[in-house]
Amino acid sequence: MEEFAGPRWARRGWIRLLILGGAMLGVDGLVQVLASLVTPNAGLAAVIGVAGAGLAIVVYVGVVRLLESRHRVAEVSRRGAVVDVGIGLLVGAVLFSTVIAIIAAAGHYRVTAMGSVAGAIAVLGLMCSTAVAEELLFRAVLFRIVERSMGTWFALAFSALVFGLLHLANPGATVFGALAIAVEAGVLLGAAYALTRTIWLAVGIHLAWNFMEAGVFSTTVSGTKDAFQGLLRSELTGPDLLTGGGFGPEASVVAVGVGVAAAAVLLVLTVRRGQILPRPARRAVSQPGPEDQAAA
Repeated sequence: MEEFAGPRWARRGWIRLLILGGAMLGVDGLVQVLASLVTPNAGLAAVIGVAGAGLAIVVYVGVVRLLESRHRVAEVSRRGAVVDVGIGLLVGAVLFSTVIAIIAAAGHYRVTAMGSVAGAIAVLGLMCSTAVAEELLFRAVLFRIVERSMGTWFALAFSALVFGLLHLANPGATVFGALAIAVEAGVLLGAAYALTRTIWLAVGIHLAWNFMEAGVFSTTVSGTKDAFQGLLRSELTGPDLLTGGGFGPEASVVAVGVGVAAAAVLLVLTVRRGQILPRPARRAVSQPGPEDQAAA
């Protein structure tokens, strides 16, 4: 593994984790506060969300250059970004639509009325910020830094578990719901990052999943009911195991099954592309890290 090029005080991974993680949490928190101040103005909320996504990227790049002395920050490279986001949007939309279709086929989801186009636009804007900030935090920061020390498989499992457990702080959270998110989303999004070595495929999946969940089908996202009404007014009824209960469809066995199937496909592709890093003891000393390969 290549020698760390940043300042001596930033050589320890936990220091970079704290600084980068704090920066991403700070941006996300700022966006949430600003969005709460402009509610119910859907237009302003959408603008704040999109601006927050841009701010998160700018802050991430600036802090990474300070801490790691990397001129090219490959994990947010613009090369191929539009294509990866587009593919991710399609995948995320299909995945969550499949979840709702299965729940509806079982008789536990129904549309009660039309909702709000403006509300859906607000949700889309705000979810842009959420998707970008969380993918930077959990994949570009946590996954990437842990992978350098422990290898890809450990980083995948650890980042997914942390991603899921942090959702225990959400309203209506349950242990099952948190573990469901770790498995269906944490592993899926981690696999998307490992496959491409940029955040963009994961951002697209994350954004489309959340937007379909709140902005189209108007269901609860990880225990939080969005302040803006989506395109449809709907209701979920039935056993929590199938509907997710108050935590939303993400805490259902249906979402777990769909997410695991998609993650398995991405992981097979990741292995076939040779994107799995072993633990450092088994790496060649001169072997560059994955983000350096992507920047080459």
